[in-house]
Amino acid sequence: MKIAILSCFYPYRGGIAQFNAELYRELSKAHDVKAFNFSRQYPDFLFPGKTQYVDSSDNAMKIESDSVLDTANPFTYAKAAAKIKKWNPDLLIMRYWMSYFAPSQGTVGRILKKSAKVISIVDNLIPHEKHFFDAPFTKFYLKSNDAYVALCDAVRKDILDADRNAVCTTIPHPLYTHFGEKMAKESAEDLLGIRHGGKNILFFGLIREYKGLDILIKAFSELDETYNLIIAGEPYGSFSQYQALIDDCRNRDNIKCFTHYINDAEVSRYFSAADVVILPYRTATQSGISSISYHFEIPMITTDTGGLKEMISGKGTGIVVEKAYPGLIRNAILSFFSESPEKYVEAIKKEKERLSWSNFCQKLIEFSNSIKK
Repeated sequence: MKIAILSCFYPYRGGIAQFNAELYRELSKAHDVKAFNFSRQYPDFLFPGKTQYVDSSDNAMKIESDSVLDTANPFTYAKAAAKIKKWNPDLLIMRYWMSYFAPSQGTVGRILKKSAKVISIVDNLIPHEKHFFDAPFTKFYLKSNDAYVALCDAVRKDILDADRNAVCTTIPHPLYTHFGEKMAKESAEDLLGIRHGGKNILFFGLIREYKGLDILIKAFSELDETYNLIIAGEPYGSFSQYQALIDDCRNRDNIKCFTHYINDAEVSRYFSAADVVILPYRTATQSGISSISYHFEIPMITTDTGGLKEMISGKGTGIVVEKAYPGLIRNAILSFFSESPEKYVEAIKKEKERLSWSNFCQKLIEFSNSIKK
């Protein structure tokens, strides 16, 4: 089968690009796959981070791609579609995680639907941060595909709520495999400048308001000096509100902040130092952080929101907290460290077998083959 993938690839950085690279690599084992990239993902003034691109220290997978779509330039939309159509794919796969991409990718999808099957892998249908254009853009995009793959049941429900006739399935987010091996905890602590013998809590990933870092800091302030909090990730916006909470924290000396983009080569040290990963999200669909945690076999504590519960509840790989409240997060941390972590690790090992890229791609192809044009 000839499969075109339209989304962000190297040199763009971040979880979406990492996912796309893994998807490309796995599908290429059995199919003729071509990557079509953005020539511009976001205008710089719309991007809240420092840069959209990897740097020389990042070991991101360098997928060869054709840069065809400038999302901010409507004159490129039909041209991008024409270039993809000229390659004559049987299947076009797109990634959808923000309504901003609906006009550009939606236009491409509408044109390609005439000659190929079009499937979107949907991370979020409803964005975490709302915009006035979300509803009309989403409606436009939903008419640009033949079918959808949701990475969790919560997103599948959002798709069917928006279009009850949508052809949609859920295939859970597979595990990232390119971050290397887990190192000894003490070696990771030395790299991060963390004292040995403590109970290490990790908050990892881009720092955005909906992810609830402020809730975790408040919860941490109620713990004793045996605990360490590691904050690792680039802030999208000001870090000042979090720094103020840290400054007021009675155990602030036990908080280590690494507020920059964590490139792939660095990821291992943070998860290797951690005893547990905390996702205190106010809202969420699924999270790539949970996939990294599984890769390094680190249990999680997460709030009961969106698809996060699906990754843990009933599987024994961590603890689900009912609400994103500091007191409940604190109690979950105390409960976790009062138990043996081995039971969580053994459950994670079982999940790792299920959440492989080969399994994900097999189900994706089976779903594609079931779609009638």
